[in-house]
Amino acid sequence: MEPSWLEMRWARPLYLAFVFCLALGLLQLYLRRQRLLRDLCPFPAPPTHWFYGHQKLLQDGEMEKLEELVGKYPCAFPCWVGPFQVFFYIYDPDYAKAFLSRTGKKRDESREPILLGGILSLEGPKWFQHRHLLTPGFNFNILKSYVEVMAHSVNTMLDKWEKICGPQDTIVEVFEHITLMTLDILMKCVLSQETNCQTSSTHDLYVKATFEASKIIFHRLYNFLHHLDIIFKFSPQGHRLQEMVKILHQYTEKIIQDRKKLLKNEKKYGNTQKRKYQDFLDIILSAQAENDNNFSDTDLQSEVNTFMLAGQDTMAGGISWLLYHLALNPEHQERCREEIRGILGDGSSITWDQLGEMSYTTMCIKESLRLAPPVPSISRELSKPITFPDGRSLPAGITVVLSIWGLHHNPAIWENPKVFDPSRFSQENSDQRHPHSFLPFSAGPRNCIGQQFAMIELKVAIALILLRFKVSPDPTRPLVFLPQIVLKPKNGVYLHLKKLP
Repeated sequence: MEPSWLEMRWARPLYLAFVFCLALGLLQLYLRRQRLLRDLCPFPAPPTHWFYGHQKLLQDGEMEKLEELVGKYPCAFPCWVGPFQVFFYIYDPDYAKAFLSRTGKKRDESREPILLGGILSLEGPKWFQHRHLLTPGFNFNILKSYVEVMAHSVNTMLDKWEKICGPQDTIVEVFEHITLMTLDILMKCVLSQETNCQTSSTHDLYVKATFEASKIIFHRLYNFLHHLDIIFKFSPQGHRLQEMVKILHQYTEKIIQDRKKLLKNEKKYGNTQKRKYQDFLDIILSAQAENDNNFSDTDLQSEVNTFMLAGQDTMAGGISWLLYHLALNPEHQERCREEIRGILGDGSSITWDQLGEMSYTTMCIKESLRLAPPVPSISRELSKPITFPDGRSLPAGITVVLSIWGLHHNPAIWENPKVFDPSRFSQENSDQRHPHSFLPFSAGPRNCIGQQFAMIELKVAIALILLRFKVSPDPTRPLVFLPQIVLKPKNGVYLHLKKLP
């Protein structure tokens, strides 16, 4: 009888080595779990499954469940993703202040070729350098020139709505229209590209790729097996994400290379064209020319992709949620309309100075951003231990998730947090509130560099929409949020649109 392979002289050392490595690996995982349990002991948590953790608790994105946890666990709670990984959720203003004032390691949410890269994922001196180089692209003189561009794109969308609705009250799924409108604005303001994306299907693939990539990345975060790069890379979702990223990068890369060729030809033949406004790509190309050694083509593409993708997704959501909230609250909608008519008249033109006069409309915008922040959370891995104001602390290496949704719905901060109440943002009420209670654009050194651009676009869009349409909800299809990296509607945003005389 032949001996088994284990009885062979050469096999035993390999077998023993394998068993030893396996035992060592399991021991390390066990010690990691015990260390996490010890470090998180001061923070109560919801009941957890020993293997899945809280994976099924928040994976489906039930915002009501998160709101329950916010009410039950003051300040923070640890959320286990599998047996060895923890996301530490915070939603208290003092905790948020302590967290945002720190420099930490931005969590790499895709671990794939950069989808949202640039200053969103950079650290240390390179992040500071990029932030410094890009800031001039958002000064007031640049932003003023965008108001007319935004108004043109919004009116293009409203002309479509008039053709769809006619004289009748018509139900329209507005999120798709608003997504294309925000893409149109970004193509013009970021890249000076005149497109027909609102009236043709040329860019549908780009929009769909953005949505699908965001969805895959979000679900990867809450599947602890997919945290292992080797498993995710060879999974169907990993392959699909690679395809989506390739589509997105090819799209922006072509635009960048075309602009470079144009500028090269202009310089060669001395026929520089004077543009109506300086776009974001102009700013970045100027930065690259002045800092060639420190600003590569990869850096250039990453920054363009960041502002195209982050800007489109967040603004499409922000405008849609605002319109939906005003549809649910007709008294506030009418008050905004009266204010806007008093400032703009028939809306044939709109200027920078007029936007600053829309005080009540601005309060409604902020209340909508409170109820439905376009980016529901941000995360960062602690590079150093942190101690919170109540004395509890966390060690380095923990991933902290600032739940902006939880913060904005925290009943300890906001009375009746589910009620749409613009008066929360009167000057008097704002002055009495903790400055870190309202963070739709984050805060601290890494706050949103494009927040002024976003507020301008929100004001221009809502002003022109309310001058031409009355909106009301479709009670048969209420809005259901689907939280991903950016908040999305699960089944669209359906509204009754009625053309105003």
